[in-house]
Amino acid sequence: MSSIKVECVVQKNCKIGESPLWEEKENSLLFVDISGKKVHRWNSLTKEVQSVSVDAPVSSVALRKSGDYVITMGTQFAALNWKTKSVTTITYVDKDKPNNRFNDGKVDPVGRLVAGTMAEEIRPAVLERQQGSLYTIFPDHSVIKHFDKVDISNGLDWSLDHRTFFYIDSLSYCVDAFDYDLQTGKMSNCRNMYKLEKEEHIPDGMCIDAEGKLWVACYDGGRVLRIDPETGKRIQTVQLPVDKTTSCSFGGKDYSELFVTSACQGMDEAGLSQQPQAGGIFKITGLGVKGIPPYLYAG
Repeated sequence: MSSIKVECVVQKNCKIGESPLWEEKENSLLFVDISGKKVHRWNSLTKEVQSVSVDAPVSSVALRKSGDYVITMGTQFAALNWKTKSVTTITYVDKDKPNNRFNDGKVDPVGRLVAGTMAEEIRPAVLERQQGSLYTIFPDHSVIKHFDKVDISNGLDWSLDHRTFFYIDSLSYCVDAFDYDLQTGKMSNCRNMYKLEKEEHIPDGMCIDAEGKLWVACYDGGRVLRIDPETGKRIQTVQLPVDKTTSCSFGGKDYSELFVTSACQGMDEAGLSQQPQAGGIFKITGLGVKGIPPYLYAG
């Protein structure tokens, strides 16, 4: 087994870094700073970071078949044109909940975008409960709501056979599994797949690897967990030098590098002096496992 190496590749002190996404043709990692209201793109060859500022909290970014990106910001799905740095609304959700915002989102294997909402936080992980919902936006821009009463809609991904949808509502401290109907995009038969242990803290962003195992970033836990959905058991833990790890995804040449985003919002000076890399983007190499390329939104 090659030795695992964790390095900070983007020293950025994002307030809430999230939604790492590898874009192969740009050799780049996209990520957002939710409360910093920015979408960033780090070029792995030049090490340069380009950024686009938007006018609402931006919580996820996805690749689009037609080029450019789709983002979730505030309570809208929107298109982001990188060259012109312009954002165009596609549609809104949660119109009756002015205090809500989107959180994590990801494209499913046939090109629909699934994303969920939450109430705006008073402090990190402190918020009005059960205000969120989970949505899918189809390529024709129609939207369905799957369910509501979500606390913090978070990590999501699909099994390699596309029959299971994995999902995290952070304050349930669980990773859930649903049956997924790829034909319709509907989900059913929710069950708890993995319950986090106390020291693992709050489950946040998540991705799947090429062996069908899940990687879960633990907010306040300073780690990512590798979980086997077949057995519901944790099979590996990788520690990071910052506590507020928020999400993870594979990228790099051949998708063998795991990128992990982090946050520094809510940390005081003492905390930041102990963890100067808080809010940075980390790259984990030597895991001996690869990820799969992200799916593209078809609309």
